[in-house]
Amino acid sequence: MARLAPIDRTRNIGIMAHIDAGKTTTTERILFYTGITYKVGEVHDGTAVMDWMAQEQERGITITSAATTCLWRDHRINIIDTPGHVDFTAEVERSLRVLDGAVAVFDAVAGVEPQSETVWRQADKYRVPRICFVNKMDRVGADFARTLDQIRTKLQANPVALQIPFGSEAEFQGVIDLISMKVIRYADETLGAESLIQEIPESMMPEATTYREQLIEKVSEANDELLEKYLRGEPMADDDIIATLRRRVIESVRSEQAPFVPVLCGAAFKNKGIQPLLDAVVNYLPSPTDVPSVTGLDPTKAEETIVEREASDDAVFSALAFKILTDPFVGQLTFFRVYSGVMKTGASVYNPTKDRSERLGRILKMHANKREEINEVYAGDIAAAVGLKSMATGDTLCDRRYPITLEAMEFPEPVISLAIEPRTRVDQEKLGQGMAKLMAEDPTFRVRTDHETGQVVISGMGELHLEIIVDRLQREFGVAASVGRPQVAYKETLTKPSAGEGRYVKQSGGRGQYGHVKIRIEPGKPGTGFVFVNDIVGGAIPREFIKPVEGGIREAMTTGVLAGYPLDDLSVSLYDGSFHAVDSSEVAFKIAGSMAFRDAAKKAGPILLEPVMRVEIVVPEDYLGETMSDMKGRRGRIHSMEARGGTQIVTAFVPLSAMFGYATDLRSRTQGRATHSMHFFQYEPAPEQVSEEVVARVLGR
Repeated sequence: MARLAPIDRTRNIGIMAHIDAGKTTTTERILFYTGITYKVGEVHDGTAVMDWMAQEQERGITITSAATTCLWRDHRINIIDTPGHVDFTAEVERSLRVLDGAVAVFDAVAGVEPQSETVWRQADKYRVPRICFVNKMDRVGADFARTLDQIRTKLQANPVALQIPFGSEAEFQGVIDLISMKVIRYADETLGAESLIQEIPESMMPEATTYREQLIEKVSEANDELLEKYLRGEPMADDDIIATLRRRVIESVRSEQAPFVPVLCGAAFKNKGIQPLLDAVVNYLPSPTDVPSVTGLDPTKAEETIVEREASDDAVFSALAFKILTDPFVGQLTFFRVYSGVMKTGASVYNPTKDRSERLGRILKMHANKREEINEVYAGDIAAAVGLKSMATGDTLCDRRYPITLEAMEFPEPVISLAIEPRTRVDQEKLGQGMAKLMAEDPTFRVRTDHETGQVVISGMGELHLEIIVDRLQREFGVAASVGRPQVAYKETLTKPSAGEGRYVKQSGGRGQYGHVKIRIEPGKPGTGFVFVNDIVGGAIPREFIKPVEGGIREAMTTGVLAGYPLDDLSVSLYDGSFHAVDSSEVAFKIAGSMAFRDAAKKAGPILLEPVMRVEIVVPEDYLGETMSDMKGRRGRIHSMEARGGTQIVTAFVPLSAMFGYATDLRSRTQGRATHSMHFFQYEPAPEQVSEEVVARVLGR
């Protein structure tokens, strides 16, 4: 099968935003106008094509990144619709890793919301060029100018309006295009498929001219020829404006400048403003050849050797697996982004991360959860493969003769856990299979067995995340299970340096066991993780026993010394010890390492760390006092307050342990008029009283 479009006419984009800003509705309209769907899907009816999981249709939110492809103006656009709920941050992270550009959708009433900021920072991290779409212009309280200003101040971006709204709130009828200086109005009877191009009415000319001036100034800043034309008062060709804007959008993310972002507006639900948004995707977002070539490491070299792969069909094949899905009909589906080369069905691909070659079974082009078989994939494509058993999220697919390991993805640690108990032995087997598949799909979902109680404990990014995991275990895998109350994922850390010794000696007839180590430990800065240093000189411990010592220490760190929570952010140096020529073994040194660590950690001032959340509450003025005092009662620190049209936006930092069930409390306290959102901020030392309570509860005092 030949290419749908040349690589320079391919766009890999993500649609990202705060929950409920209208991402999925915007994507549905894109599919409608590009001819992929013939009926407009609605999120609130549960018929949206991109929200294909039962849990998504019931809740009206997007949980997984659905991938689809469409054609517009002879360009192929691959779209990934990402979740806006903070519990599904891994989905956003992995999508941005494989995209070339993104559309950020904002709610014109709410403006820039907390999750918009989180997603924006993730896009900054991966240097993804963006355009903005201010949605819901038909709603009461919609304010385009305010949202534009917030993109500048809250997101530290450099926005430029390409359109302004024509009509406001219920009277919103279309947009004024600031490049052509024409009004685009949409016909309701054709669901916005047809538009009328009209002259700008005199009453709106001053506002349109002001915005147009700002646009021309921003274009002139980046193009000397156009600057001269501007200074001479000569008109600029539309094509020159578009080409200059495109260059600025793509180049700004590679520099230390604020990202340069064109801003459009519309009302996706009312079918207004989507076609110009598609034009903007084609005009301003990069093709795979416009972004720097992907780089990786050569796994065959001992020293770090960087390898580059050009985005071309003629280069050797390389791709990144960015998502694993379990499909009820075909089994494991591996979603991958091709960075270079071409690969056909049936060919062998190499996974350098696992050092395994596998045959590429069927290749599928995905449309939400529907699929179409294709014979080959080209540079810049996003597709899914059936039958790659060794693949995990972040693994590389390449040609064995020219290996490359692409940079994998980083995912945050879970902050919340709960116990799950299968009702029967059959359920236990189903639970094991289900959890293994869900862990392959979701890198932020973890499973462990509590050694003391024997219970299975699952961990994730929030209450909603775990609620949906449990729902899927019951629905998709038929598991009947009892679920415990959510528990906070505490951590432990150390506050002062100390030293420890571990001696493991066992003599009981036959060959004995002997391992003896001495270590020093020091607390590290937050976020530095674990550092192991081998300071052994003169062969006090043979080299083959150093790794087992480190392994024993790492194992001991998973169950800390205060209350059995994992220890983090510390360095350990192994400086002395002794061995026995006959009795020493890897096992003996592993146990000795673990003993030495526990000995040192108890003397190093261990403290409990608790996860703290950044909480944003939108509350009517009447309930502000009550909401603030409630926050303080939950050990919250008020960070900022901002008035917005009769409501206050309160930002606070609150321990996660104080936020369980907060949504219900807030609803009843404000008669359902306040809303809140929260996401993980950082781990902080827990107050002494809280620490004592947690330790007493864990130790069963």
